[in-house]
Amino acid sequence: MLILLFFLLGACISVLSGFFGVGGGFILTPLLMLFGYSPIEAITTSLLFTLGTSLSGITTHIRYKNILWKNGIILGISGVASTQLAKPFVIYLENKGIDEWVIPIFYIILLSYFAMKMFKQGRKSSGAADEKTAHPSVIKMFFIGVFAGFVSATLGVGGGFIIVPLSVAFLGFEPKKAIGTSLFTIFLIVPAAFLSYAFTVPIDFKVSLLLVAGGLIGSSFGAKLTRYYENKEISLLLSSIYIATLISVALKLMGLNVVGLILLGCFILYFFIKSIIKVQRYKVERDMGTGTSSQ
Repeated sequence: MLILLFFLLGACISVLSGFFGVGGGFILTPLLMLFGYSPIEAITTSLLFTLGTSLSGITTHIRYKNILWKNGIILGISGVASTQLAKPFVIYLENKGIDEWVIPIFYIILLSYFAMKMFKQGRKSSGAADEKTAHPSVIKMFFIGVFAGFVSATLGVGGGFIIVPLSVAFLGFEPKKAIGTSLFTIFLIVPAAFLSYAFTVPIDFKVSLLLVAGGLIGSSFGAKLTRYYENKEISLLLSSIYIATLISVALKLMGLNVVGLILLGCFILYFFIKSIIKVQRYKVERDMGTGTSSQ
């Protein structure tokens, strides 16, 4: 039963990863902490999972031409450099015995900020892509990459939940381009972050491999789902998942782990039901269009 649970968990999170371009770690890390893993164990396991899902999602976004390669390389290289600053910080928190509440609070602050950013972006009218997309600031990309890399290694995430909203808000990327570029950047950042922990932190490889196995199935499917959503809808959904995750982390701090798990589970269920309806509606409209044109 436990084997099936972690396999399905990996598959579900990887669908969200491919859809939102966030690697999946920002959902998995708090989930593992809700399951009782220590923050540093959750971080290391989540980084290994994120590496697998980002690779799977990249292949689909390449086909849809959603990756801005040059920008992704700048974000990735600056992010890799900053991952090495995070491990001493996390070890310090663990040695002081304050990691159990400092890391969740860090999560809550970041998720609150980015939820607000993506909500505002989703409320904007969907028009032409921002002029900055063609010539984004290299300095801005550098600092976004540095920040994403540090947070990646500190919280066990790919950095995508930071890269996507900041790329949309400050670099002018349209959400689908931000998602594809983010997954490519994650693939550059995460190996460095994972290796900084791998040799000193005990890893539950059985759970990790089950999560990755499920993740390899779902990420590509999640990337395909972006075809059925408008950029505005993606921004609003991303804001929603940030809010659901930060509330679940806050509930953990209050000792309400089960309530936090139920909340995240409800959001994931809502997303899948909404996506199934979207795909079915698209197929019906396509078939009706085909039928009309053939008459």
